Amino acid sequence: SGFTLEQNYPNPFNPETRIPFVLAEDLFVDGRFPAVMIRIFNVLQQVVAVPVALRHPLGNVPVVNLEYPAPGRYEAYWDGTDQNRRRVASGIYLMQLTVNGVSQTRKMYVSK
Repeated sequence: SGFTLEQNYPNPFNPETRIPFVLAEDLFVDGRFPAVMIRIFNVLQQVVAVPVALRHPLGNVPVVNLEYPAPGRYEAYWDGTDQNRRRVASGIYLMQLTVNGVSQTRKMYVSK
């Protein structure tokens, strides 16, 4: 699929984590940049948060249809808060990486 969602670290975590992912060269054909989105879901499949990109040319911006200019290994950061800036409860969460409309999902654990 041209990309890989790696396991977040630390995992379990409290209160913050990093989410590594790899964008392969085949995503960058014809001079196009892939559109990347990362979302965090609870076990009810409700969107809880959107992590921010680390070391992206645009700065630490939310990873929502964010274009990446080159292949490589990248990271996003989640501070363990929901969209209302409240700390999430302990438990299982799902991180979903979507690149050009194709998704990969992994579990992560918040432990208090």
